[in-house]
Amino acid sequence: MTTIERPNELAANASFELAALELATNYRAALVAEFSPHLRGRVVEVGAGEGHISERLRKVAGVDSLTSIEPDAALAKRFRARLPDIELIEGTIDTLGRDQELDAIVSINVLEHIRDDESELAKYAHLLRERNGRLCLFVPARQEIYAPIDSDFGHHRRYAKPELERKLKTAGFELLAIDYFNLVGYFAWWLSFRVLKKRTFDANAVKLYDSVIFPIVHALETRVARPPIGQSLLVLARPTR
Repeated sequence: MTTIERPNELAANASFELAALELATNYRAALVAEFSPHLRGRVVEVGAGEGHISERLRKVAGVDSLTSIEPDAALAKRFRARLPDIELIEGTIDTLGRDQELDAIVSINVLEHIRDDESELAKYAHLLRERNGRLCLFVPARQEIYAPIDSDFGHHRRYAKPELERKLKTAGFELLAIDYFNLVGYFAWWLSFRVLKKRTFDANAVKLYDSVIFPIVHALETRVARPPIGQSLLVLARPTR
């Protein structure tokens, strides 16, 4: 059975990790914009947290129904308070059941929390296969910048492109795109959390980066060239038939 490593003793840290995402409004918008052209029909978001991404996914044209899944009871409670009109399952992908047929699965900063990530990916492939659906996956990248704060968040790993490609193919996926994301964020993470070993985010720094620096970085990465490395990996894949 799938286990997302967010036990009670890590619940506060999981909330703290999601709080940083809440401040990064342009960052969230960019992620959803990257995936939006591939979202249609019945969509499931895995590891929805408090619903910051779900709130945007439900507005994507072509999404007929959205189901969000969150294993942590405290986060699920906050999700329901914020977004009572979105279907939420308190559990994991196993709670959804294997007889479902999906058009897309969105997984943003979740797979790194799961010890057996290859098994999790295989479950996604099974659920998407009948409708030739799409996996929209976003994970932290580059193990060399794995820092104490990653451990605090319950991250088992950060991914390199070849490793993730291999795991996706083994799980039954054909890659449509896999790109590093946020080059400047890579160096900021390395300095702040790997070198200086900070264990908290600076809210003002997050807001400044999101409002001033990130829009320029993302425009260059999407309109000029994808970076050779980055803070994260952005993946689009479909199940092999």
